[in-house]
Amino acid sequence: MDNKPERYNHSEAEKKWRDFWEKEEVYKFDKNSDKVIYSIDTPPPTVSGKMHIGHAFSYSQQDFVARFHRMRGENVFYPFGTDDNGLPTERLVEKLKGVKGSRMPRHEFVKLCYETLKEVLPNFVQDWKNLGISCDWNIYYSTINEHCQRISQRSFIQLYKQGREYQKQAPTIWCPECQTAISQVEMKDKELSSTFNDIIFKVDGKDVIIATTRPELLASCNAVFAHPTDERYKSLFGKKAKVPLFNHEVPIMPDERADPAKGTGIVMCCTFGDQTDMEWYKAYNLSLRISITKDGRMTEITGKYQGMKIHEARKAIIEDLKANNLLINQKPITHVVQVHERCSVELEILETKQWFVKYLDLKKKLLSQGKKLNWYPDHMKHRYNNWVNGLQWDWCISRQRFFGIPFPVWYCKKCSEVKFAEEDELPVDPLNSSPKTPCKCGSNDFEPEKDVLDTWATSSLTPQLAIELIKESTLAKKLFPMSLRPQAHDIITFWLFNTVVKSMLHENNIPWKDVMISGFVTMEGEKMSKSKGNVIEPQVVLQKYSADALRYWAAGSRLGEDLDYMEKDLVTGEKTITKLWNACRFTFMHLNDFDNKTPERFEAYDLAILSKFNKMIDACTETFDNYEYSKTRQEVDNFFWHDLCDNYLEIVKDRLYNYEKRGVESRKSAQYTLYYLMINTVKMFAPIMPYITEELYQTYFKKYENEKSIHITSWPVYDKSKVSKKNDSIAEMVHFVVSAARKFKTEKQLSLKVPLKKIVVKTKLSKKDFELVKLDILGATLSSELIYEKLAKEEKENNQVIIEN
Repeated sequence: MDNKPERYNHSEAEKKWRDFWEKEEVYKFDKNSDKVIYSIDTPPPTVSGKMHIGHAFSYSQQDFVARFHRMRGENVFYPFGTDDNGLPTERLVEKLKGVKGSRMPRHEFVKLCYETLKEVLPNFVQDWKNLGISCDWNIYYSTINEHCQRISQRSFIQLYKQGREYQKQAPTIWCPECQTAISQVEMKDKELSSTFNDIIFKVDGKDVIIATTRPELLASCNAVFAHPTDERYKSLFGKKAKVPLFNHEVPIMPDERADPAKGTGIVMCCTFGDQTDMEWYKAYNLSLRISITKDGRMTEITGKYQGMKIHEARKAIIEDLKANNLLINQKPITHVVQVHERCSVELEILETKQWFVKYLDLKKKLLSQGKKLNWYPDHMKHRYNNWVNGLQWDWCISRQRFFGIPFPVWYCKKCSEVKFAEEDELPVDPLNSSPKTPCKCGSNDFEPEKDVLDTWATSSLTPQLAIELIKESTLAKKLFPMSLRPQAHDIITFWLFNTVVKSMLHENNIPWKDVMISGFVTMEGEKMSKSKGNVIEPQVVLQKYSADALRYWAAGSRLGEDLDYMEKDLVTGEKTITKLWNACRFTFMHLNDFDNKTPERFEAYDLAILSKFNKMIDACTETFDNYEYSKTRQEVDNFFWHDLCDNYLEIVKDRLYNYEKRGVESRKSAQYTLYYLMINTVKMFAPIMPYITEELYQTYFKKYENEKSIHITSWPVYDKSKVSKKNDSIAEMVHFVVSAARKFKTEKQLSLKVPLKKIVVKTKLSKKDFELVKLDILGATLSSELIYEKLAKEEKENNQVIIEN
């Protein structure tokens, strides 16, 4: 044992075992295996420079599951991808390179994006490797590479042929900051301060008061509505109202969508302020009056306000209303406004030409698909259902950006016919190529589509992106539907929902069997954000502590629940690592002559601890099968610290050291039990703490085992024959007495090595069973006398002790 290190150095060990795992292909998916396949639709992280603590949290949790199933003997398909097309990458490149994509020639900016990704991706992916993620790194995709472009463009063409896609000049959700259309899923609610403004409209020269939070849209007003039963306004229906400052007249009409209780009960319709404005615009064929440009400035119809930014115009218009005595009241309010989830800028609704996926008619089918999934935790399915029920827009999939997957589309300049690329020529960039055949009208003069696909239109195909990296078609059929989709709860409406949509439309099937939803990382109950200054970088944590300690912390959260980042949990993880190391060192000090054979006779206490341990194996296997890794960690933790270290290791020392007195067979029983408990405890920690467990396995256990890595050894198997209630009761009694003796000495400020005069044990166990473990108790407590008394059945406790010194 002299050549074994005294301490564990996580920095050296982590690099050593990462290199070993990669060289030995420990996590390689075996295409030729006939084992049961467990496939994971791994979330491709958005390339943002480096991993954040939320990544470390949720990816650790999905990795626990991957490692568990690998140890269960399954052939784990665990790919890795990066989401590196679209707006986030453009912003990263602009930030790193100090440029603005909109001010560069498009082809130069796109080239710069590719070059920057090539620079940053190796270090970005390395963060995941450092964390100990057990992906097969040979099964890798990037959502901007040719492989993914081909599949994404193929999806677009196939859905068009199904009649599920259309292009239309229509009201579209628009981000003036990012200057692109977005889909409903990219909207988020944000509470903002605003003002309800009571403004005078004129009707037949009389005042009619209309309340609005958006006076900057007055130039866009094209109608006024009130509820048909509202007695205050019935006499106005059919008349016209003059819009203040802009002086154009608009019709006053009845409609049930006007809320009598909101504001003054009469409302202006503008193109466009909200969803209701759009409905009125369509229902009554109202005029289109656009007063906001794509970059968030006022248009020419706003007159002297043209060119102002939205909030500048709002302020100026309010001042002019006041100056003309047209603003009679203002009321400060706080209300929820829809903003772009990428930049938090308030959204507008503009009339633009976009591509859409039609799915509002599929709500019932989408709800049915959601029911087919196994949700972990179950209540997360309600978020999915609420989202589907609340859908109001078809999916806008076109984006006015540069770095994305091109639409495989051209438009005939002569007849405006849409021309699609052939599937066998994908991927294509219409800006750099032309259709292979003429238009139906005979023309060869085409205009290329300049927009790119929404990144979610590609990310929604991650099962296909990963599976199609495996070329064997028969194997691909076994991989789909995939076993698991792990992801955070905030993107159920993004990634999960859209993947269900694409899978239903392309495969007529659910994309996975199980859905595992993780929570957020918080700091004192608040979500981490740079603006709050409470962001923790995992790279710093990995240096200060270890990957295993960080993963240990991540395993403390119940699935789907947010978890506070607390450094004391990292410290606990480090203590557990040190305790594991020391426990194994102690164990193997006594196993030099261990032959790894089952002893002819077991000591009663060994059978008792084996019974308790196997019950734990059964419970932990069940909880891991149900993605309750936190319960598994808690159970293994508790057994390791209390039953194994506090009790078993202390109790069997007498047999290990004094085997000449206790007997060789007694020592062999202890050796076998000690090895069994230790190797299987290390195995059960392995999915959560892969580095320390590999180090221990290679240092101590490998010579007795048959696998090159602990991570492909078998998960401990529950042995029912080792379990009995009587043995559990024996273990409980032994631990109770030894703990009581230890507590007694501590309270009396005595050394634990001080002998005790007498211990009287009152127990519900039989005297026969008590005698079987009497020597172990005497040896552990250093008591001169141990007296048995039968505890009456009516006593509430199972065990009592009286100690004399």
